[in-house]
Amino acid sequence: MASTADFRNGMTIDFEGVIFSIVEFQHVKPGKGGAFVRTKLRNVKSGAVIDRTFRSGEKITVLRMETRNVQYIYLDGDNLVVMDNDTYDQIMVPAAMLGDARKFLFESMQLVMGS
Repeated sequence: MASTADFRNGMTIDFEGVIFSIVEFQHVKPGKGGAFVRTKLRNVKSGAVIDRTFRSGEKITVLRMETRNVQYIYLDGDNLVVMDNDTYDQIMVPAAMLGDARKFLFESMQLVMGS
């Protein structure tokens, strides 16, 4: 658990059971009332961006994301086949996870995959 004082751009959090990445945050201290943090959060799965306001000091679950460099090999039915550049393991990724972005992939393209 971390508080809103620990927010950083790119940090991954679990908010209301959904995984978000912090795109932007701003600490606001109005002249009247308590301080708060205004954020823009990107849904990791869908890519949708939402605006949320947190009370200053509110506790949030921070998630640790690992990334790997992979190479897109080919499309196999409803799955993309990518190869881990370090271990040469082939990984099947559901094409639906990429949404419309899968239209822009080409064979041998280098990608960064988060897990």
